[in-house]
Amino acid sequence: MALRWPVKDPDETLDYSIDWSRFLGSGITISAVTWYVKTPDQAKVDLEAGETLTTASGSAVTDSIQNVSQTNTDTVATINLGGGVASTEYIFYCSITDTSGSVAERSVKIAVREK
Repeated sequence: MALRWPVKDPDETLDYSIDWSRFLGSGITISAVTWYVKTPDQAKVDLEAGETLTTASGSAVTDSIQNVSQTNTDTVATINLGGGVASTEYIFYCSITDTSGSVAERSVKIAVREK
């Protein structure tokens, strides 16, 4: 089940975060973060069939939604998003590697709507 971020207007540029503190063990921190985006065109793609997602790297624009920047603390991964197509839902995937070498991924839905 994907998490859901608040609705975003295409004209807004806002931070969206995932708090990994419940996942990380005592003394374990985030060492690397990668963001991916599933665009509306990819919605019909079966990811388990080996299809890949578009990497939402810094300043990358995918289907009009932009990863303006990304940061992380020891426990929280944040992506700053701009743009997007009105009346469209995107799915962002956040993959982290922690200092113990474990890798985890969470998906978050975000709807873009004119406000």
